[in-house]
Amino acid sequence: MTLAEIAEASGLPARTIRFYIARGLLKGPIKGGRTAEYTAEHVADLERIKQHQAAGHTLTEIARLLNGPSEVETEVAPPTAWWQHAIADDVIVWVRAGASPWRTKQLRTAVDEFARRVETVQDRRGKESGTR
Repeated sequence: MTLAEIAEASGLPARTIRFYIARGLLKGPIKGGRTAEYTAEHVADLERIKQHQAAGHTLTEIARLLNGPSEVETEVAPPTAWWQHAIADDVIVWVRAGASPWRTKQLRTAVDEFARRVETVQDRRGKESGTR
């Protein structure tokens, strides 16, 4: 079938069919170019798309229903461990665990310096509020 014929068979404009192909909802023609060819399977897929739309599904949901989850959706990041450093009552610094020893030392030094600065600022604010 040509694009015009599949459009007539499905009751959808050719532009919509091209859009569905671009979005990954519908497979491309079995033969490309000016003489692109489509099959009865394309018509059946278009009918499924129309049924899902009638049921209120979005195009993204329909793509997931027809093709399964995308590679991005199936890739799950492995869990990571984190170290928690309480700097003050209201300040916590999280650092990813598993860094090399020299990097851990650098991070610990930076966290300690940050804690000193936070403590100094809190002390100053406490003194200012006590004098008012």
